[in-house]
Amino acid sequence: MRENLAVLIRKLLSPSVRFKLREASAWLRDMLGRACFWRWEVARFKLRQDSPYDIVYIGRKAQREMAKVLMGVQSSVADSQSNSGKSGRRVLVSEMPTLGALYVPHLLSAVVPLGRPIEDITSRYNSELRRSLRKNQPRYRMRQALTDEEIERVDREMLQPYALARHGPTASQIPSHEVARVAKSGGRLDLILLDDEVVACHLGCVITRAGKRYWSTIRFGYPEAVFSDAKKLREVNSITTFMALEWAIENGFDYYDIGTCLARPDDGLLEWKRRRGGDVDTLGNHAYMFVQLPKVGAAQLLWETPLFAVEGKNLTLHLGLPDGPNDEEVANRYREMGFGGLFKIYLYCAKAPSELLLDTLRGRYAHLKSPPIMERIPST
Repeated sequence: MRENLAVLIRKLLSPSVRFKLREASAWLRDMLGRACFWRWEVARFKLRQDSPYDIVYIGRKAQREMAKVLMGVQSSVADSQSNSGKSGRRVLVSEMPTLGALYVPHLLSAVVPLGRPIEDITSRYNSELRRSLRKNQPRYRMRQALTDEEIERVDREMLQPYALARHGPTASQIPSHEVARVAKSGGRLDLILLDDEVVACHLGCVITRAGKRYWSTIRFGYPEAVFSDAKKLREVNSITTFMALEWAIENGFDYYDIGTCLARPDDGLLEWKRRRGGDVDTLGNHAYMFVQLPKVGAAQLLWETPLFAVEGKNLTLHLGLPDGPNDEEVANRYREMGFGGLFKIYLYCAKAPSELLLDTLRGRYAHLKSPPIMERIPST
């Protein structure tokens, strides 16, 4: 009965409407989880042992580690027991909105706009990556996993071990029944073969948002022989991503979603996806925290830990320009942050930046059809 009802709903509602309903459902679940105030706590920690900033976290204990990761807290720093959070350098991180707080997402997707030849997309890759793809791609091919036995084996031997190797015991594993469901309906599980050896897999699904179709990566997987060899993993990982992109173009998708990653501007994985043409996007990501910047030293804080934030439906980037660093150091610090998909960039300035520096920063976005607005905010 339940399955018949689900089929009927799918027939009556368009994919875009179903996406909106899933968004609303995820938002409601998130709000209900936040409303469990008896699970909340107040915790204090610092970015580093010698940091002048006191970060006060108010929210569920289960989300404390996410708050630390989003704020770039060094893993070796113990929670602070001091009550100095009343100082002008207090940073309030909360699960509920506070006046003037930044609306900071937990995760972001990296989405490649399609509708153009693959050569146009890869032309933005660095020369080393392009050479590697030209050299190695002819030896690789893709094949869909179709049988229950093969899907189960791929899950057991690649998806689960790779997630465990990357994230340790806290890895978020996809339930095996969910892998099988996606592989057989609404998506597919593809094997990547080097000659005749299976060296990777790609689990993906179709998302339709506002009438546009996205081919969305859910998870990559690799056997131990690949992920235990850093050089081999780099090659196979690049080929797997390229082949998923190629498949999306050949099948008429509007976008290729390379997958979600931590919403930190200096996150290595996000930068890796940006170099492959991925624009930052909140696609399907509904969890947020609220960060209230300090009254004193916001420029230095955002220099140490830049932040993404959401304004309405737009994504913004908040960067710090403190007193100490020179123009060259600032340019190097933000070299990898030329993200597409941004509406605005806020520069918190402890001193007036030179026009040369501003031109350099604008140059990071000159290749985009709609470069973000750059706004300066004076900061003590």
